[in-house]
Amino acid sequence: MTDAAPAAGRVRAAQAEFAAETTYLNTAAVGLPPGSTVQAVQQALGTWQAGRAHAPDYDRPVARSRAAYAELVGVRPADVAIGSTVSAFAGLVAAALPDGSEVLTATGEFTSVLFPFLAQAGRGVRVREVPLEDLPNAVTPRTTLVAVSAVQSADGRVADLDALVGATEDAGTRVLLDTTQAVGWLPVDADRFSYTTGGGYKWLLGPRGTCFATVRADALDTLVPHAAGWYAGEDPWTSIYGGPLRLAAGARRFDVSPAWLSWVGQAPALELLAGVGRAALHDHAVGLADRFRAAVGLPPGNSAIVSLDVSPGTDAALAEAGVVASMRAGRLRLAFHLPNTDDDADRAAEVLAGRVR
Repeated sequence: MTDAAPAAGRVRAAQAEFAAETTYLNTAAVGLPPGSTVQAVQQALGTWQAGRAHAPDYDRPVARSRAAYAELVGVRPADVAIGSTVSAFAGLVAAALPDGSEVLTATGEFTSVLFPFLAQAGRGVRVREVPLEDLPNAVTPRTTLVAVSAVQSADGRVADLDALVGATEDAGTRVLLDTTQAVGWLPVDADRFSYTTGGGYKWLLGPRGTCFATVRADALDTLVPHAAGWYAGEDPWTSIYGGPLRLAAGARRFDVSPAWLSWVGQAPALELLAGVGRAALHDHAVGLADRFRAAVGLPPGNSAIVSLDVSPGTDAALAEAGVVASMRAGRLRLAFHLPNTDDDADRAAEVLAGRVR
């Protein structure tokens, strides 16, 4: 376990990278870019504008991003695929299901995880929704796949991943875990699951247009790389023209051609997070969320996201006070992350005094 003092020092050092002019508690919608990300993208724009951009040079930020993400989720870089959207990776898993499969998911699941499976209804694929807390107990030998978010987007509830792993291993069921609202603050060991996928523009603090997937070695051959292009080749720069099919040996076979400038920005953001460390990121974010919870009379929780039933007019009061948050599923959603401080938690609690129902 990382010593508390050095961990706090890493957090403080990393916070110098951020320059929000608001009390920003909306990472669950859009993450704040660190200064190194802004600088990298601005430099890349200048290089492009000057006519000095060289396409193979963009491979470097992709490789850096892949390595830093692999460190955050505890796998090898070879187990990580890159793309642009969660639904595209979920769609690969959905398309690979046998006809008549049963997919188990949480009630109210984010639709990028849900819709790709509902779209398979014509093949007899059935989606069964149960409350998140009941998910492990609902797994049966008839369940082909569990598709669920590690952390629910609407309200920040954290899935019982240990119980889910135990239940699915006993039943011989694979899991697709959406990590979009988790990796960056919640330690997730991706190799416990056949498939994971997560977007980069929220808790990973990158520009929109980056997404990651992990595919465990024993699940590689369960998926067909329907979107394979030149970047899915073992050596992309010799995979540009003609057959035969020559895909990468590992999860890179599921890569799609990267949106270059997005990856230029993603690499330094991920390296900043990896440098702080998974445990320190978790303790910092949940610690701030619990500080806020205590200030408004709520018990401590296990999530960096706080969902609140608030009185009418609260959104206007927050806006007037310069506190940025979101309304989701009829409730106020606050998200605490690396850029935030004790002052942010206290300011939000001050504005929300008497408004939490």
